[in-house]
Amino acid sequence: MTTPADGPENSGSGGTVASEFASVAAAVDATANGPRLRLEDLRTGKVRFLDALELETIVWLPDGHLTQLLDPSADRWREGPG
Repeated sequence: MTTPADGPENSGSGGTVASEFASVAAAVDATANGPRLRLEDLRTGKVRFLDALELETIVWLPDGHLTQLLDPSADRWREGPG
């Protein structure tokens, strides 16, 4: 599902990617020194910005490493500050 992303920091086009497991708004943010991707977890409101190098790293990440990142028990479901 894709819809326009809303948020005061958004300065570019964007959308929402959603499934039964997650809903994330994505938009290009140009308010910093260079363009970066603004990602917002719509369930929690947590926001992260990724620059071109960080995005390229995700693209080149071996599947096994990506699988480890997708395990919600590693960080997402833990108690305490996050």
